[in-house]
Amino acid sequence: MIPTDPRQMQRMMKQLGIKSEEIQANEVVIKKADGTEMKIVEPQIMIIEMQGQKSFQITGKVQEASFSEDDLKLVVEQTGKTEQEAKIALEKNKGDIAKAILDLQA
Repeated sequence: MIPTDPRQMQRMMKQLGIKSEEIQANEVVIKKADGTEMKIVEPQIMIIEMQGQKSFQITGKVQEASFSEDDLKLVVEQTGKTEQEAKIALEKNKGDIAKAILDLQA
């Protein structure tokens, strides 16, 4: 039977040689292979170490950006704005490059 009391669970994990630690963070950004990013805000992060291997468990609100680094660079080049301004415009326009450019030129 798995204990429901957190203290019992910690003791059981310690007996099995499993260490866990919570990390405080404001956001976690995952850069995906296709160049897009996944941002996790208000994350709860646990590092679990067992047999020399570290695993990360991340939960939170996922905000997935639907644009790549190339899209971001294009908006910066076309508008002369900063990367941060271009990123905000792309997020606001849900990755639509043309709308982001028009938005920044207005």
